[in-house]
Amino acid sequence: MKVHLLTILAAAVVSLPAQDLTITNARIITANGSAIERGSIVVRGGKISSVAAGEPSSANGTTIDAKGMTAMPGFIDAHRHINTGPNEKEQMQALLEAGYTTVLSGGGPAEGNITLRDHIDKGLINGPRIIPSGSLRLANNTPDSARAEVRKMASMGIKFTGEIALTPIPGPSEHELEVLRAVVDEAKKVGVMVQVHAVSSPAMMAAVNAGVPLLVHLPNKDWVSKEDARKVAAAGTKMLGTVSFGSPVFGVFANDNKPRFRDGKPWPEGIVDGVRLGEEAGYMPVNARTVWDAGVVLGYCTDTNYDPKAGLDHELKMLNVMFSMQDLIKMMGPNTASYIQMSDQLGTLEPGKLADLILLDGNPLEGYWNWLKTKVVVKGGVVVADKR
Repeated sequence: MKVHLLTILAAAVVSLPAQDLTITNARIITANGSAIERGSIVVRGGKISSVAAGEPSSANGTTIDAKGMTAMPGFIDAHRHINTGPNEKEQMQALLEAGYTTVLSGGGPAEGNITLRDHIDKGLINGPRIIPSGSLRLANNTPDSARAEVRKMASMGIKFTGEIALTPIPGPSEHELEVLRAVVDEAKKVGVMVQVHAVSSPAMMAAVNAGVPLLVHLPNKDWVSKEDARKVAAAGTKMLGTVSFGSPVFGVFANDNKPRFRDGKPWPEGIVDGVRLGEEAGYMPVNARTVWDAGVVLGYCTDTNYDPKAGLDHELKMLNVMFSMQDLIKMMGPNTASYIQMSDQLGTLEPGKLADLILLDGNPLEGYWNWLKTKVVVKGGVVVADKR
């Protein structure tokens, strides 16, 4: 049966199991950034069964005629601070409607992360796939107590630490590094991925030298040298961007044409641990290109707490200065999936992967502005948002 307009209520959607689905007449974005025009995607049991040009050899389940819209992987935000709370229903729905199908929590209490995940998984609210994390502070711990915290995370089923902060200027203390090395060692034993917040080159390199596998931010306090970028790449440490951290936001908190920091405070005075006059706005985009060109696996995140679509717009605008649309497809798809340890399940539209995809009313290869036109969101084979 052809369905040209799906009226899906969130309360009904979230309780549905992974379903069979066929999407036809879609421009399909491939892993290398090229496009299949007027192609089809078949989903069986929540996973992609086939991706092909033209009509499918055999349709499956409900059929959605994309009418020339673009199919691409659902967006992954690998660092956004989320937690359970009274507004979680609205917040999670807004993430879906912006095109996000997976979110790795940036930190906060692990119990709240788990509760939020369970509310979505049990069908109590509609929302993206939530990957919980657990907070850990180096200053509050000894090596032994930090090891115990990591073991506790693992016992709760937590696979990622939240961002672990390192002093950026002049750099981390020996106590911080001693505790961090213990965290990295224990995490390897129990299967927890360590994420570090290192926003200066000294902190970044200290983290890399300690064996940290994941960095949640680029440095925003100084320029990353090509030599340091090559060292990060050689170590296999993966990074996230947040390139719009220091860039002013307009029209999000108030429509008064005044620049604001991402928390709504005046820009640049409101920038956390500011350098001087908003120089962070220049450091991060350039540093993103430097590490990218050195071969670092650079993924995508927003680290925002305001409207998801506005955050997506803000981040894409800054990425657009330094990267092509083909670069962004790699960054936001396979690179971010690699960062969250889900390359075998997410990031590209290929047979065998989870059917997490969006339909955009425009061609993302023409410009980032078309990435803001999400009309249909599919998570695990279930249509979770439809704005056609």
